[in-house]
Amino acid sequence: MSRDVSLSIYRTGDYPCPYLPNRIATNLVVAEPMESPALYKALMDSGFRRSGDTFYKPDCDSCRACVPIRVDADLFRPSDSQRRVARRNADVEVETGRPQCDAERMDVYNRYQSSQHQSSGASEDEYANFLVDSPIDTMEMRYRVKGRLVGVGIVDVCPGALSSVYFYFDPDFAARSLGVLSALQEIEYCRTHGIQYWYAGFYVEGCRKMEYKAKFKPNELIRLA
Repeated sequence: MSRDVSLSIYRTGDYPCPYLPNRIATNLVVAEPMESPALYKALMDSGFRRSGDTFYKPDCDSCRACVPIRVDADLFRPSDSQRRVARRNADVEVETGRPQCDAERMDVYNRYQSSQHQSSGASEDEYANFLVDSPIDTMEMRYRVKGRLVGVGIVDVCPGALSSVYFYFDPDFAARSLGVLSALQEIEYCRTHGIQYWYAGFYVEGCRKMEYKAKFKPNELIRLA
């Protein structure tokens, strides 16, 4: 991060780690509002991520398992299995636009939360706070099959980087591996729009839902002190 920039940062209290069992987590959080995509890019290279209006970084005692991972879009080469996913989803139409909240999205999102996370879902206000409201340039990538919404990806657009924020899909289409497809589409968006890096969030060794990110190769792990 540039030495010319000074940010106020506070440390949260402890909470159960969402990635690894029997561990306690805590975060560093940027205290003031931020609307600079360039600064966010610098923060990502320092281990920060965005959730709604919050910019945070894991800062856990005696654990550095959350490692930022990114892919150079021009160097990326899909694996055989990733190519098969792309072929299997040749009928999927991809749209881009501003993030929105409506009944169609809420239905898919809440069924996804129930299926994947055994969660009761969210209200429209909670959805908007999490995935629609953003202080920086944020884009929604919509995936449809014969007009039916089957997946939504939220990505942040920064100078030289596209950051994957969140993806959810219709559980009825789980066999299509839409999460893999969304990653391939986001990398392709980088390639076609002259964006060097696709940021995939954190790679966490030992956490199945986070380890898959290392399958997009070649990749770079941003090791932090």
